[in-house]
Amino acid sequence: MRRILLFFLMSTMLLSGCQLTSTQVSPPKKLTVYAAASLTNAFDEIGKIFMAANPGVTVAFNFAGSQALRTQIEEGAKADVFASANMKEMDTLVSGNYVAVDDVSPFMTNQLIVIMPANNPAELTSLVDLSKPGVKIVLAAKEVPIGNYAQQVLDNLDSFLGAGYKEKVLANVVSYENDVKQVVAKVQLGEADAGIVYSSDAIAAPELKKIDIPVEHNVVAKYPLAPLLNSENPELAQAFIDFILSSQGQAILQNWGFLPLK
Repeated sequence: MRRILLFFLMSTMLLSGCQLTSTQVSPPKKLTVYAAASLTNAFDEIGKIFMAANPGVTVAFNFAGSQALRTQIEEGAKADVFASANMKEMDTLVSGNYVAVDDVSPFMTNQLIVIMPANNPAELTSLVDLSKPGVKIVLAAKEVPIGNYAQQVLDNLDSFLGAGYKEKVLANVVSYENDVKQVVAKVQLGEADAGIVYSSDAIAAPELKKIDIPVEHNVVAKYPLAPLLNSENPELAQAFIDFILSSQGQAILQNWGFLPLK
């Protein structure tokens, strides 16, 4: 009888201990962030720091052209945070009731630059050289934020470098890519003599040669981010956004070539 009673008491204690342990350990949480391809390097670093400060949290990124990410969200993809390289895609999600307008936070800006392969086979030295016959140029498609910004820059340069400049440059385009990272990759592989990308992408690929675009003829790309209304982790999504807006998050972005809001 004593053995039976002892066994019963020990079993009860073990079961109680297991139940206590299970209620004390929080289940792991996953934060899904959809972000413009140009944010890859900066957000990867931010994500690691955020996870280190929040044990049990995993940050999963989906990097692509902002227009592609917006479409995925509209088609039902689950995400907690959306960071765009332009206001257009964010405004579309606000109109579709995927994002609350009051939750949208512009957090950084960017500008454009011309990149060339390290060996610069076309021997390009100025913006004028992009219009020379035979130069192979790669741009992002017009639907992609960086592609649209590039078209604006070419419009600005057309009035500065002479009518017909934009037409000549576009005649040299050998491919239009789906996001800025694909433009960078084509130039790195030597499949193009030049490409127009964000300044932050040039920072991330220091081996490439660059030609600056004068500030007065450049464009300012404004980046907004927001939590999704259907986020399964709204508090965690806001915590991630707050970190990006913090002095530490802003410093990381600036280290990768982004510019603060003015």
